[in-house]
Amino acid sequence: MTQQRDPVPAPAALAPAPAATTRPEEAAPGRHRRRSYRDRLTAPLPGVRAVTRLAREAGALRPGTEARRDVPLLPCAPAPLPPAGPGVLALTWAGHASWILRIGGLTVLTDPVWSHRILGTPPRVTPVGVPWASLPPVDAVVISHNHYDHLDAPTLRRLPRTTPVLVPAGLGRWFRRRRFTRVHELDWWQGREIGGVTFDFVPAHHWSRRGLLDTCRTLWGGWVLTDPQGRKVHFAGDTGYGHWFTEIGRRHPGIALTLMPIGAYAPRWWLRDVHCDPEEAVAACADLGARRMAPMHWATFLLSAEPVLEPLTRVRAAWARTGRPREDLWDLPVGGSRTL
Repeated sequence: MTQQRDPVPAPAALAPAPAATTRPEEAAPGRHRRRSYRDRLTAPLPGVRAVTRLAREAGALRPGTEARRDVPLLPCAPAPLPPAGPGVLALTWAGHASWILRIGGLTVLTDPVWSHRILGTPPRVTPVGVPWASLPPVDAVVISHNHYDHLDAPTLRRLPRTTPVLVPAGLGRWFRRRRFTRVHELDWWQGREIGGVTFDFVPAHHWSRRGLLDTCRTLWGGWVLTDPQGRKVHFAGDTGYGHWFTEIGRRHPGIALTLMPIGAYAPRWWLRDVHCDPEEAVAACADLGARRMAPMHWATFLLSAEPVLEPLTRVRAAWARTGRPREDLWDLPVGGSRTL
């Protein structure tokens, strides 16, 4: 929910990109020209009174000296990507909401941010988990929404313009202006198939804005990726807690893994509608019917006021209280990987 630049393009994918197909049951996704998506908001955006209060509480959106003292203890263990053939589902956390997901023989990036800093935010406190030069060819990119810490122009400039990008309704024009040629622009509950993997765009409790005059002009959401074997991964993007998780689980039963944000939640009065806290993330995992959860959206950029290690300690405690198997909480360090 914050507001971001980059080196010369790297030759990430020179092979032809996989073909995309539309499932017959979906309303044909295309170029969305809707004026506003404010009617999709779960809660009203903050008004003048809330903004005035935030201005009075100087520093309310950044951790103080005491809250930052554990930055050197943040889990960060960059390592080579594990091998992943067509039948392997593997993920690696690059930091924040950026994952390298190998699924169905494809390499997919989620909300890729490889920049050292983003607009209006201090620099990264941990390095990117995987150097850009170490990535395999990228077969697709999914974007959750247009906030600068999720849609990073300098990182995207590194990609070949033929890379398939799957984006929320209204955001396609941003990519086409940058000469991306394979832009799939979807509304909630619409899907695309690329190389045998299905990409379904699903709701989230959030909002969008990139400039002064474009509030909610583009949609926001998460993604459910399904491999040819039927295994499903849910990428929540950026979201608060609410009713959509139950509906996503109903429409997409049997989710094997959810990538769920657990950070950037304090002060709660300001952020509760748009960012889950750790306990809400665990509850959302249960609502989805997901077997496993991998926490994200913490330990990278200091976007809010909670102590830097608190998201991890709280999510572990909340998971333990559910009685679910400890091995199903994939609390990876930045740069860490797991496979199914």
